[in-house]
Amino acid sequence: MHLTQISNIHKLLPAVLATTLIFVLGGCAATQVALSKKELDVQTKTSSAIFVDPVSREKRTIYLDVKSGVMEFDRRKFKTFVSTQFENLDTNYIIVDDPDKAHFQMAAYVLNLEKSSATAAESALNSGYMGSSVLAGAAIGASANGSSRYTGAVAGGLAGGAAEFISGALVKDVYYMLVCDIQIKERAANGAMVRRDTKVDTKVSDSGSSRQTVSEVSDRKEYRTRIVTTANKVNLKLEEASDLMFNKTAYAMAGFF
Repeated sequence: MHLTQISNIHKLLPAVLATTLIFVLGGCAATQVALSKKELDVQTKTSSAIFVDPVSREKRTIYLDVKSGVMEFDRRKFKTFVSTQFENLDTNYIIVDDPDKAHFQMAAYVLNLEKSSATAAESALNSGYMGSSVLAGAAIGASANGSSRYTGAVAGGLAGGAAEFISGALVKDVYYMLVCDIQIKERAANGAMVRRDTKVDTKVSDSGSSRQTVSEVSDRKEYRTRIVTTANKVNLKLEEASDLMFNKTAYAMAGFF
């Protein structure tokens, strides 16, 4: 073997070793994610606790109103899960169809049901109740979390891209997030009136905004909170997680009573 050939081999050897190491690291990252996230993990958190006053048995009636602007959200199925949770409780609360006959009215507005990340879910929870307001910045795609989680472990040219493809395209750490704002209204005691002052900030143009203050008198007390449910698993599909996410969110809603 000529000295020139030996010299070329020595020059190529570091690159070959680096490439091998990159593929090993990429494979290890993918294997670690696959093993640690192989089981579906669904977690539900509430931004603040609601303490509904105890009432007599005849007043334990709830009118349930579920709204959403999310196409993937099945309102009918979700309402079934909520009704089932109340049936399973020993508190004797029942869902009724007439809001005028219900002692409580519970409105649920689903703002998000989509791919997300753990940090986006935490941010949505910390934001608290927003009702039907737009939740800016809550939609975080998979490229912002799972597939790039281990990118820092690999670097360098085409080989690095190949290793990232192995750990990113074949093994994805996927999160889904359901954000549900809850408003509960309870009839006040006979003769009692509830005053509520609401400030509404409205953007009227790119250069300005306006603030409205609305004062209302009602015969109902209000409670508000936000429920955020996340599902996490390797290569998770929404169909695989939605029922359990609905059920855990419904369980949290029923737990207020």
